[in-house]
Amino acid sequence: RGRGAHADPIACVEDLSAELAARQVAGFPHTIGQLVFHMNYWMEYELRRTRGDSPAYPEHNSESFPAAAPLDEGKWDQLRARMVDLLGEFAELSKSSAPELQREIKSTHEGDKKVAGTLEAVLWQMVAHNSYHVGQIALLRRALGAWPPRAGGDSW
Repeated sequence: RGRGAHADPIACVEDLSAELAARQVAGFPHTIGQLVFHMNYWMEYELRRTRGDSPAYPEHNSESFPAAAPLDEGKWDQLRARMVDLLGEFAELSKSSAPELQREIKSTHEGDKKVAGTLEAVLWQMVAHNSYHVGQIALLRRALGAWPPRAGGDSW
């Protein structure tokens, strides 16, 4: 949940309105709402892999982003709640025993084998992926005049 230089992903979205989450910032391809959807997409994908499922790998990254559309409060609440739940599931997985962390995770795509072949590698990949996109969310919040979040965040 964000330590050191890594912003807390939940704090970065919990006090943001649906209107701001759906607002497009000039020069940036995705809204905050689309980024949260994308993070949820990949967390769900990786959790399915850790459970032994074989989720279909998208042919293109654009499949993991929703089309630009208005975002109502109900849908935004669902996206945020799902993110909280998924992060909680990953937090529980991070408490796994050392042997469990070294468990091989079935690959559904060649890229999986390169970066996320064990449970530990999946966890690290999700930390890196989410941190990258939470940084984008923080930058978008700054551009929208909505930084720092109510829970705080670096502003220097």
